Amino acid sequence: MKDLYQVFFQYVGIFFVLYMVGYATFLLLSVTVGGSELWDAKRRGRLRNEMKRDYYVPVSVIVPAHNEGVTIEATIRSLLLLQYRLYEIVVVDDGSTDDTSDVMVKAFSMQQISRPIQRVLDTQPVEAVFETRSYKVPITLIRKRNGGKADALNVGINAARYPYFICMDADSVLQYDSLEKIVRPVLADDHVVAVGGTVRPCNGAQIKDGRLVKYRMPKKLLACMQVLEYDRSFLASRILFDKFNGSIIISGAFGLFKKSMVINVGGYDTGSMGEDMELVVKLHVFCRENRIPYQIRYAADAVCWTQVPERFQDLVKQRRRWHIGLFQSMMRFRRIFLNPKFGMVSFVSYMYFLLYELLSPYIEVFGVLTVLLAFFADLINVPFMILFFLIYAVYSAVLSLTAFFSRVHTADLKLSGSDIVKAVGLCFFEVSFLRFAMAWVRMTALFGYRRKKNQWGRIQRKKIDFN
Repeated sequence: MKDLYQVFFQYVGIFFVLYMVGYATFLLLSVTVGGSELWDAKRRGRLRNEMKRDYYVPVSVIVPAHNEGVTIEATIRSLLLLQYRLYEIVVVDDGSTDDTSDVMVKAFSMQQISRPIQRVLDTQPVEAVFETRSYKVPITLIRKRNGGKADALNVGINAARYPYFICMDADSVLQYDSLEKIVRPVLADDHVVAVGGTVRPCNGAQIKDGRLVKYRMPKKLLACMQVLEYDRSFLASRILFDKFNGSIIISGAFGLFKKSMVINVGGYDTGSMGEDMELVVKLHVFCRENRIPYQIRYAADAVCWTQVPERFQDLVKQRRRWHIGLFQSMMRFRRIFLNPKFGMVSFVSYMYFLLYELLSPYIEVFGVLTVLLAFFADLINVPFMILFFLIYAVYSAVLSLTAFFSRVHTADLKLSGSDIVKAVGLCFFEVSFLRFAMAWVRMTALFGYRRKKNQWGRIQRKKIDFN
């Protein structure tokens, strides 16, 4: 029996070595490419000189909202500060039970109008439409029956007047030049159908008139660890995937889409809990299967500041929803798997998200259980195991800090000494403890998810102060 255990653990060990080497190699490559791209862009000043100031792509900014009475006014006022001329703001109140609509109507002196909304995409009924033209751009408020975030976005697409639309969350703030920067790929290439922006946590940041005036690490330790996590994620995989048109996810907090193409693929899927990823993968499949030239790009310098959960229970809700959405998208479009028709989207992007996102929590928990079993069977070298975990933690922490400080320096952010110490200390805790806690959360996320597919997954919000 002991010989059987030894053979089992030998093969398990080989699998985990290959799995970790693959992940470590990808992470090193992506952080290196991402950091190099940011440094090169900063050195040449390319990001400030690409766009002609006298030409603008017409854009509709769609803000789906459900019980966002605390944050909605600040979000809309931040949109009015954008350095852009040709856009409109469309807020879709998805059956809120709080004062979201009342706040909008009162704050912006909106009037109810009789405007028909053409149902190009099938949605829940519209109950009322409000509008104001007293500001630099038109603001429209649509109140509708509750149907979920995807349904609210589809209503916004139906109401949008312009050929491109931005989707963003009601608890987020766009930087003053974000709209200008996210449309640059569209100006450079007519085949661009979608562009993702960079999402950064605003917890601890001070934003005035759409500009970041002071940057501090958040007071809450959980939010600090998410800052490191966000910078690693957006700097690493997003920039690397952009090199070969391989992005298969655009954050729902900030993304630009070509309206006609989104309508062609049926809009957002109301049955998905990850409507943002589902739409992007669907665009890849539709364009490739119909041999339509297309590009899905990533604008690293187009920044959206968003609130991240500061309570552990809220983070659990968020990550469960994300993992369910990932599962739904991967399973629905599983024909991409090892399919030469999809090129590197299949063999790199899809495989990465399959192995290191969707299946990773199960693999990691299985690895921990295997280590415990080997320990009790007296088939493990404890000093070597501890050394292995330490090397893994240090390696992951170094890459996280490389991504974080690359972001800080290339964005001309200033950090205090205490913030630097906090970042260095918490990066080890994030890769050693929070990662495994989130692995357990994601592993159990699929239990009972069908009953909650249209729920927004509420987390505690704070009022955004950007003045």
